[in-house]
Amino acid sequence: MTEPTGLHAEPAPIAEVEKLAVTFQRRGETIHALREVDLTIRPGEVLGLVGESGSGKSVLGSAILGLLPAGASVTGRVLVDGVDMIHGGERARRTVRRLSLGAVFQDPMTSLNPTKRIGKQLHEVTGSDDEAVRLMESVGIPEARHRLRSFPHELSGGLRQRAMIAMSLAGGPKLLVADEPTTALDVSVQAQILDLLRDLCDDLGLAILFVTHDLGVASQVSDRIAVLYGGRQAELGPTADVLTRPRHPYSAALRSSRLTLTTPKQLQISSIEGETPDPSRPVEACPFGPRCAFHDTPCDNGLPALRAAAQGNTETACVREAELPADLTAVGTGAEWPATPITTPGPALTVRGARKSYRLGRGQRAVHIAALDGVDLTVARGEAVAVVGLSGCGKTTLLRSIAGLVELDEGELTLHDTGAPQVVFQDAGSSLTPWLSIGDLIEERLRGTGLAPDAQRARVEEAMRQVGLPAQLRTSRAAELSGGQRQRAAIARAIVVPPSLLLCDEPTSALDVSLAATILNLLGRLRRELDLALLFVTHDLAAARLVSERIVVMESGRIIEDGPADEVTQHPAHTLTRSLLAALPGPGRREQRQRYLTTSEDPNAALARTSGT
Repeated sequence: MTEPTGLHAEPAPIAEVEKLAVTFQRRGETIHALREVDLTIRPGEVLGLVGESGSGKSVLGSAILGLLPAGASVTGRVLVDGVDMIHGGERARRTVRRLSLGAVFQDPMTSLNPTKRIGKQLHEVTGSDDEAVRLMESVGIPEARHRLRSFPHELSGGLRQRAMIAMSLAGGPKLLVADEPTTALDVSVQAQILDLLRDLCDDLGLAILFVTHDLGVASQVSDRIAVLYGGRQAELGPTADVLTRPRHPYSAALRSSRLTLTTPKQLQISSIEGETPDPSRPVEACPFGPRCAFHDTPCDNGLPALRAAAQGNTETACVREAELPADLTAVGTGAEWPATPITTPGPALTVRGARKSYRLGRGQRAVHIAALDGVDLTVARGEAVAVVGLSGCGKTTLLRSIAGLVELDEGELTLHDTGAPQVVFQDAGSSLTPWLSIGDLIEERLRGTGLAPDAQRARVEEAMRQVGLPAQLRTSRAAELSGGQRQRAAIARAIVVPPSLLLCDEPTSALDVSLAATILNLLGRLRRELDLALLFVTHDLAAARLVSERIVVMESGRIIEDGPADEVTQHPAHTLTRSLLAALPGPGRREQRQRYLTTSEDPNAALARTSGT
């Protein structure tokens, strides 16, 4: 690889990936995780690595860290600071990991030792408490010296991630691999962590490989974006070009699946139809072909190589790119929603004066935390209402009390229709009994209905059809399904006996953007077909606006704003609502911050005050 020379030459790469191919053996099958990937990362730049689950993003991050499993078969090279992290000597690779590399993963609780105080864990890598405090302060942890005595579980999600970043910076690394570091966080805390990573890059000259499934999140911190699909590079280029002028249909489809405050409400969300490629059965053709609207014969003539696009400033692996429309983002918009008037007027749910508190600690140190503090809420028949707020605001406690899973201390809760409401949880995998087949899980809800066995089986098949699950998955268990399929199975179980009220607790926050769009479209279709009322809990105001007619914003157990979805998102009345809107990820977040800035309080101050970070 020849580097440019002269006064304006770019700095030498800190990491170089050359024709990297990685395979694993699983149950007698060969899994092709990466297929001849080429990348460079230079000092002081953030390279965003974007793609759906299974695209190979995390495997590439592990290869750069030199942490691939022992059974992996690898060809190609991964050079970090001049050392081959695949085939180099163990001593040299260990030195690079200690001095040149840092890592931040999705869930800091899996990286931090839950039995040791934060200070002790930092002391092990810094050598002194003073240096530990300095690092904690550098990543924005308040009262850093006091926090040295905290255990990981005593910190909020945002503070735990900041502590993990501080630990990764202890050795003064040149390259930080951040693997989905904000996926499990509120949009507000996510914004703070993204700003922190960008500042570290700018202030320290740190290079960052930022792994995410969301183009909007990547655009907020990245200088360049690499899009992976099926273990191959689909597109590579400057962030602005990949986001606004993508030249690969997959990049354009990812962009169209993103939820924004300007996504048309009258249209279904654009989503990517079909399934991701099976890594055990790779084809010598464009891996995106079966899902691509522009697929044609030339796409099947071998694996497409990354090359300069005929239009725009990116490199693309689409052999038909020169023939495609100039604006790929305008292709494939969703169908228009049909008008669905409410057939039976009146309330489905009424909540009056709901109060619930939890006791934390024992003895004299015990404190009572008010999760609900006098909540009044009405949901009409057929209406969709989104409940929005930061973690700890009480929105999940409200939903669980409506479902009968939490008993209120005070207040009244009235369900005006017969039949219990049904709940779809954030993590469908943990809510599905692992030893039962999907068919048996769904059929459980039909017991006691008086239906004959044949009628029950037919109703199960109908529920699976309604949520788009193939009939052959009836005998599969939850562990054998993808994340999107598990969420569909949970929804099928909820609607097999159609409830009058469907309760959804962050049902898309753990999903890829394309899968999230599919699930939101599914919920929209089902509530229209089955005349359901929907209570949708989320921290994302963009999703709330699209899925609901009304938005309720909560803070500290109280409802602080309640109004039509478009009114709340376009003309927010409360400081916290403005702060949540300002924190939505995307390339124009600075403009958003200015738009929602108030004279009374800066959005960052409101977020820090309410999120505990």
